Amino acid sequence: MAPIPGSGLAKGLAVTLRTMTKKTVTEQYPDVQPDLPPRTRGVIGLFEENCTVCMLCARECPDWCIYIDSHKETVPAATPGGRERSRNVLDRFAIDFSLCMYCGICIEVCPFDALFWSPEFEYAETDIRDLTHERDKLREWMWTVPAPPALDPGAEEPKEITTARKTAEKLTATQPEPPTGPTAPEGDTP
Repeated sequence: MAPIPGSGLAKGLAVTLRTMTKKTVTEQYPDVQPDLPPRTRGVIGLFEENCTVCMLCARECPDWCIYIDSHKETVPAATPGGRERSRNVLDRFAIDFSLCMYCGICIEVCPFDALFWSPEFEYAETDIRDLTHERDKLREWMWTVPAPPALDPGAEEPKEITTARKTAEKLTATQPEPPTGPTAPEGDTP
């Protein structure tokens, strides 16, 4: 059967009329902030106190967008006769977000939990050279990192907590209990 002339136009207008009568779902972004999922990948926050300058994040980054500079510092011996130790001190930690592909490898590979995903996403710049953010800016984003989700109630207790609890229970079991009740001070005894 031959199509009726203009039927395609009528079908298109019918779709338009149906969608015109429905409620719009457009979010007015600058005025209304979006509700982001809990594991949103926005930017990377740096918890500088945990960074040991091991450089694993920079070595594993497929884009080479992490820049780290450090120097060695000598720490005096903790005990007399001990030897001095050297440790790395972080001088510069920067991430070039114009190169970053947000894969999260740097966060996963960090053994000291110094890098975290922050849901912050409003960091646009007018110049691409300004997308290299230094450690001060990365530290600011650290405070926007949400708390980790609660453990599943049916899950096992982590082995570290179990071991610490058992050790504390052993210590309390081996310590003698202090006497209960009033005791006379020494020297006041007749």
